[in-house]
Amino acid sequence: MEAENTAHKKTYYITVGSAEILEPEDVIGNFELEILATEDEIDQLEELFDDRLDSEEASAVRSHIPFREYHHDEPNDDYDRSLAQIYKLLHQLGTPETKKHIESMNILKQ
Repeated sequence: MEAENTAHKKTYYITVGSAEILEPEDVIGNFELEILATEDEIDQLEELFDDRLDSEEASAVRSHIPFREYHHDEPNDDYDRSLAQIYKLLHQLGTPETKKHIESMNILKQ
């Protein structure tokens, strides 16, 4: 069953900051990470990017409140959690180079 699942995986190129998910024929410029994923896994990644955007917007509103500290703020915690979930999934789907890069970032909690 694992071999069957792997057969449906395609290569994608990811830029986390701009939430870009590109197929090889769409890559024009730079990208950060390379993954192998099924359509379902790409849908999951897109949902995580959407969650991060929602958290980012809530965090931006908080930034206009000068007396609230970053480390005592739920929107920022949500943003950090969503970013960690993105990198966790990218690590699972990543090529060896991608996995090594993400591990070097120390963003994954053991």
